[in-house]
Amino acid sequence: MRTMPITVTAVTALLLLTACGGGSGGDGAKDGAKDDAKQKSAACSSETVSTEAGPASEAPAAGDTGEVPVTLVNEGAACVLDGFPEASLVAGDELTALTPVEGATAQKLTLAEGESVSFTITYVRGPEGAGQSLAVKTLRVGLPGDSATQDFPWSYGPVAVKEQTDAAADASVGAFQRTGD
Repeated sequence: MRTMPITVTAVTALLLLTACGGGSGGDGAKDGAKDDAKQKSAACSSETVSTEAGPASEAPAAGDTGEVPVTLVNEGAACVLDGFPEASLVAGDELTALTPVEGATAQKLTLAEGESVSFTITYVRGPEGAGQSLAVKTLRVGLPGDSATQDFPWSYGPVAVKEQTDAAADASVGAFQRTGD
């Protein structure tokens, strides 16, 4: 009779170890299905992603640098952000597209429902007056792969004009970064 409990214990232990699978701790078939679902996710769009700009770390005087954070929350099915955010400054009839921050690298991010990301607009405040700065009134943002844009009021003063470059505004856009926990 004593051998029976030992045998049952040994068989139970063997079954538990077998159920644990490989070193990853997960079911390979289920993990593969999750990866496939992420790869098949559609591009994020303004229809399912809410966007909020600010509050900003405003540049107090001409020549100072300020930052405007933009936060996005996915309110729909999983979607993909692939590339840099699209951002432009609007001054009168002039639209100035912002270039990525020097050295920044875009990454492909899959956002599940409820997940959020952010990016930052960095700018140099310009002096009051035409020629040396842009009297920006609007920040326009868009998602990569989505033709829709959203406008936000710009209340952070004029933006300096870059010297000796093709870009009109001394401002740039950062890459998407995950937020939250």
